[in-house]
Amino acid sequence: MKEIKIQVKDLSFRYDSRDVLKNVSFEIYDKDIVTIIGPNGGGKSTLLKLLLGILKPDSGTILIDGVPPKKLKKPVMGYVPQYSLFDPRFPISVFETVLSGRMKDGLFRYTAEDREIAEQILSDIGLADVRNNTFAALSGGQRQRVLIARALASGPEILLLDEPTTNIDVTTEDYLSALMKKLNKELTILLVTHDTAFTTAFQTRVLCVNTFVHEHPTELVTVGAETLNMIRHDIDLYNHRGHRKEDHHAE
Repeated sequence: MKEIKIQVKDLSFRYDSRDVLKNVSFEIYDKDIVTIIGPNGGGKSTLLKLLLGILKPDSGTILIDGVPPKKLKKPVMGYVPQYSLFDPRFPISVFETVLSGRMKDGLFRYTAEDREIAEQILSDIGLADVRNNTFAALSGGQRQRVLIARALASGPEILLLDEPTTNIDVTTEDYLSALMKKLNKELTILLVTHDTAFTTAFQTRVLCVNTFVHEHPTELVTVGAETLNMIRHDIDLYNHRGHRKEDHHAE
């Protein structure tokens, strides 16, 4: 059995009077690459924010390495938010953006080690040649890679990505696919995405979030009718306690 990195049990969360997530239970194991799919408004991004401790559940428990998110003593999770609008006039460089992943206690104070780590990650991710460029001057694909580098700078064990293929071209998508495989040698990865074709080559598990959470066989996650069926939750691989059925346990 693999080590459990994330354990969610009987989790519920509401916005106003609407159930966004209800009685959600699942476990994520060390080195899993989990694709999270589901309709808009189904609770995918909300689930990530709950795992990060940004939101507080109305009921149920979340444990990261056996500890509630707010009680973690070191950064365990790196987060790459869904790409959105930003102020192009803000003069932050690529290096400064990545270095901000080393921020502690909200203070822009960095050690020589912090700067060395940021430089190494920029090199590893193939962006050293644009380190002095402004973030705004980059292409959509380069910006996404910078945001991933910033998340990696904190030294996480778990990487959460929200729609990582938004506004990127096919070449960058291929690069990110190879990068996910490489990072998975060291990290547990959760990706929220509508682009199921992107994740097919490397995912180990698939969770569908639509108020409830169900797991689906990875071989059924394709583009088209099968994906629509899964979003409707036609297949349920969970038993009533929220554990995967015996024939789907990780070895």
